[in-house]
Amino acid sequence: MFDITIIGAGPTGASAALFAAKAGKKVLVIDNDKSVTKRAWVENHYGVMEITGPELVEVGKKQAAKFGAELIEATVENIEKTESGFTILTGDQSFESKHVIFATGMLTDLAEKIGLHTKPGTEPRIKTILDLDTDGKTNIEGIWGAGTVAGVSMHTIITAGDGARVAINVISELNGERYVDHDIMK
Repeated sequence: MFDITIIGAGPTGASAALFAAKAGKKVLVIDNDKSVTKRAWVENHYGVMEITGPELVEVGKKQAAKFGAELIEATVENIEKTESGFTILTGDQSFESKHVIFATGMLTDLAEKIGLHTKPGTEPRIKTILDLDTDGKTNIEGIWGAGTVAGVSMHTIITAGDGARVAINVISELNGERYVDHDIMK
């Protein structure tokens, strides 16, 4: 049983995974390797002079894995509600998780298939987004949304920050108190 399963390993998903794994949560990231960031050239990401999208995605995955997040390449085909959370189904595997974070970029097909509420997007070229509350919660308890699919600007720095924000909200709910991750220089 995973505490949090994140669908998507672009800047949103990897950032969420980094925060959740560093907080000691058992984290699974399922990615279909189709992130739009893989086609990007990035010179507007704070703390990075310049980087290709593929490099940024790989660094994010490595950061999450460093703290114990498990990453697999697969496409999530369905999510079913269970007594203790959710069963996430890929082509040939299934995983159990207490919470799910959608970090699917511009893709809402799976969200609509499982009954998540959507609404028209506000960003250019983003037709549909998840209808979320201010914490990132969907209409199905335990399923959250972050990043472009949540309606934030699709710039990597913004989606990464939103992934972290939503992960902190999930971690806080799991812990029963507000979670803060703040290290001090050694």
